[in-house]
Amino acid sequence: MPDKIDFKKSLDEYRSKAGEFRVLQVPAAQYLMIDGAGDPNTSDAYQQALQTLYPVAYKLKFASKAQGRDYVVPPLEGLWWAEDMAVFTERRDKSKWSWTMMLMAPAWLTGADFAQALEAAQEKKQLPCPERIRFETLLEGQCVQTLHIGPYDDEAGILATMHHEFIPAQGLRMTGKHHEIYLGDPRKVAPEKLRTILRQPVEPLQQKEDTWN
Repeated sequence: MPDKIDFKKSLDEYRSKAGEFRVLQVPAAQYLMIDGAGDPNTSDAYQQALQTLYPVAYKLKFASKAQGRDYVVPPLEGLWWAEDMAVFTERRDKSKWSWTMMLMAPAWLTGADFAQALEAAQEKKQLPCPERIRFETLLEGQCVQTLHIGPYDDEAGILATMHHEFIPAQGLRMTGKHHEIYLGDPRKVAPEKLRTILRQPVEPLQQKEDTWN
């Protein structure tokens, strides 16, 4: 049996350093996804999303292992957005957040594999929201990302620097949704030691200007 693949170690897009912003090209990847809105600390929809995503993700893993390709279930990820993105920085208001929680699935797995995993997960234990989960490809392309170490609520200053200083200085503008990758489990890791990749899709300012010509 080949070694178990750990995508956190093998994929460049799961690598970042604290105190360093970098621009990179993020290739397309497929995910298990569930949408929702509201404060993740108090929202029932958020907890239900996680309680549905993980059982399906593990059924996919076991199916892949049975086919001879084992892997570590990738870290939880989230897309976050709002009508006014200042609720993530200057006016941090979690009640106004919208989100998509995600777990990446290896490229060799298919929609048919997902359907079978969802059915198997449902048979083992009633999932809270099976109707909300989907299997979808995300293409972000050019992005800026960094690593935040510490509590989630301390991200605002880093995001403000990314949004208002680094990105404009590179001749870029934000596009797409703010993306977070959770490399630590908050149930097991002290808040000051949590590691979170903060990612923002971008595009050249010139590209926007050209659309008006």
